[in-house]
Amino acid sequence: MFYKIIEEFENIIKKYEIRDYKKFGNAKGLIAKIEFIDDSILHIREYIFLSGKRKYSFHWQDKEGKLIVRWDNSPHHFHIKTFPDHKHIGDRVFESEEIYLRDVVKFIEQQLKQPESKE
Repeated sequence: MFYKIIEEFENIIKKYEIRDYKKFGNAKGLIAKIEFIDDSILHIREYIFLSGKRKYSFHWQDKEGKLIVRWDNSPHHFHIKTFPDHKHIGDRVFESEEIYLRDVVKFIEQQLKQPESKE
């Protein structure tokens, strides 16, 4: 699945690195990063456990390392309606439905295609 996403979005991906991948039966774990054509980086951590439960974090940052958006399902924002799924933009936390890597890269593609505002 990871490589299909890389192929699908090769027009915006500069390079990628798989830091760790493990598979045990239906359980899987992936730690990777993708660098995009604007030098922003997406850090990926995704785990699917034998029970089918899923844990993820998709952390997108600019070339200086500043957070743009992070989607995750760490159970620490109990007040969020979509708990445990949420997203961070800057220092704020927002509701977010469960999200998958393809959706995140599609979102990034849309952001990269937007013309920069002229101020």
